[in-house]
Amino acid sequence: MRSPSAVSGLPALVFAALVGTMAMMAFVAVIGPVVRLLGLSEWHAGLSVTAAGVLWMLSARRWGALSDRIGRRRVLLTALAAYALIYVALAVYVDTALQSPPAVWLSVLALVGLRALVGLFYAAVPPTAAALVADEAAPGRRAGAMAKLGTANAVGMVVGPAAAGWIAFQNLSLTLYVAALLPVLALGVIAWRLPATVPAVATATGPRPRLSWRDPRLRLPVLAVFAAMISVTVAQVTVGFFAIDRLRLPPAEGARMAGLALTAVGVGLIVAQVGVMKLTTVPPRRWIALGALVSAVGFASVALVQLPWQLLASYAVAAFGMGFVFPSFQALAADSVEAHEQGAAAGAVASVQGLGMVIGPMLGTLLYRVTPSAPYLLVGVVLGVLAVVAGLHGRGAR
Repeated sequence: MRSPSAVSGLPALVFAALVGTMAMMAFVAVIGPVVRLLGLSEWHAGLSVTAAGVLWMLSARRWGALSDRIGRRRVLLTALAAYALIYVALAVYVDTALQSPPAVWLSVLALVGLRALVGLFYAAVPPTAAALVADEAAPGRRAGAMAKLGTANAVGMVVGPAAAGWIAFQNLSLTLYVAALLPVLALGVIAWRLPATVPAVATATGPRPRLSWRDPRLRLPVLAVFAAMISVTVAQVTVGFFAIDRLRLPPAEGARMAGLALTAVGVGLIVAQVGVMKLTTVPPRRWIALGALVSAVGFASVALVQLPWQLLASYAVAAFGMGFVFPSFQALAADSVEAHEQGAAAGAVASVQGLGMVIGPMLGTLLYRVTPSAPYLLVGVVLGVLAVVAGLHGRGAR
């Protein structure tokens, strides 16, 4: 039986996940100042992020199925090359526009369009990487390798905004140029270190796999990823407002507190996923049930927060639970399907991730207008339901 470390090319996949996430988060860190300097409205920034989520949702399943047909390495190289070219175009446009601001409509079109294309092509990386891990790691032992990818994403979530903020303090345009180099590095490492892969359908018989969200085998993974992404995006979009309104901080201090809370999230994710890597015999269903329960307590407790340290502690606990959930729904999806369906299954799960990225920010901001506690209480209920469903699903399996 393979161990997670026996997956060929795993270090290259981990590196690509790390720098790819750093590049994605660098844009999020600088979009606010860019929008202000170009004379755009706040909703234009939200539109650019939402557009990326929509294309991610629509394309991830197709990318995964394509990797089944033509091979994982080929899809990764194609997607990362396009990702790098589009990011360079985005950096060049922003640099030029900041020197001589064009018409508002042109800036909106460029930022939204290019960011959407970034989401379109980066959507190929998570499902293809997960499918490649599933190809080589033995069933029941995949969560550890998936957790390595998850840890890389978590580190990228922490380091990306921090590095972008430091560089942007020196030169705003330089931030995007540096971020544009990251997918180029990922492309080079994948080309150099990832072995050639045989298309999964080359060894399969019958029709090509066409897995949907409604496939009975994927019900729990799909529910888990949807609940997790709704929870995470709601927490991301509301934390800055919560720090200002509930903790009565000035805007600058509120932004700082939001950054600290998201740093606590990254730390919690990393610590939890290290545990998943070590305890490889725990079934994914059990990790999902435990993680959802812990996260439900963490997010719901935000409704009681009155002091800054309490907000950081609540976010850290919630993220610790999420660190159990994220690698486990990927591993569970992989364990639930056949070898020639791995890309299609990973793509189906990733497309639901994109759906959560679209719905979560809108839902969070609408509920926040009712009361600052409402988004966090809803997330607590959603994750509580997931914990119960995962627990019952595990009993049925036994």
